[in-house]
Amino acid sequence: MSEANDIILEGHGLRKEFGGLVAVADVSLRVRRGSLHSIIGPNGAGKTTLFNLLTGKYTPTRGTVIFNGQDITRVPLHRRAHLGMGRSFQITNIFPNLTVLENVRLAAQAMSTVSFQFYRHVDSFPEFIHRALQALEMVGLQNVAAVPASVLPHGGKRKLELAIMLASDPALLLLDEPTAGMASEQVPELMRTIETIRKEGGKTIVLVEHNMNVVMNVSDRITVMHFGSVLAEGTPEEVAANKTVQDAYLGELYGSFAEIEADAHD
Repeated sequence: MSEANDIILEGHGLRKEFGGLVAVADVSLRVRRGSLHSIIGPNGAGKTTLFNLLTGKYTPTRGTVIFNGQDITRVPLHRRAHLGMGRSFQITNIFPNLTVLENVRLAAQAMSTVSFQFYRHVDSFPEFIHRALQALEMVGLQNVAAVPASVLPHGGKRKLELAIMLASDPALLLLDEPTAGMASEQVPELMRTIETIRKEGGKTIVLVEHNMNVVMNVSDRITVMHFGSVLAEGTPEEVAANKTVQDAYLGELYGSFAEIEADAHD
């Protein structure tokens, strides 16, 4: 694979201004196909704004976004799903009164040419049910497919959101703080699910996350944001050892990273 084909998502000179506030200042990054690329930074660093520029929620003041070699800078968010991009939100976005299966089945149907044929019974479209069941199996929710989504614990709802994205078979998943609001004991299971999706499903994942243990343990590459700009980028080991990053944000992260590595091998 050539280097150009190896890059699935690119941002070139991305800038976002809100009046006199520059939230993102001429940021460029490249996400390799099949990788898990995290974007981190303290509150106000610009990471969420950058994420929203990449996903299409915001249009940049200046700069371009390239996905699979195509300029999608001005393609609206809902159209990007049809191009192979799926995104999550900090607040869980599901239909609580529908079953787990119905949530995912509707997502699969919405991506098809029959998405608005509501007069036909759901059994008329077995392919969508099959696709939904596959997605639920990938995230480990196949055994609760028939229960209302509202009864799932918070971690289960996060998994359901992943299944909803997987129903459209996107090449790229953009996850906005997937562990937000989760109890600490639920986080490892969710991250194992995300890692399974990446490896077994052949997906690329861009992750915005505040949980540093998560970021350092699962990322192939990390972009560190600070005051709207890229402070550093590299592997977890490189970022952890970067003195400028430590001073600006991470503190004594290298010691923490060593502890994480030790725990992983226990």
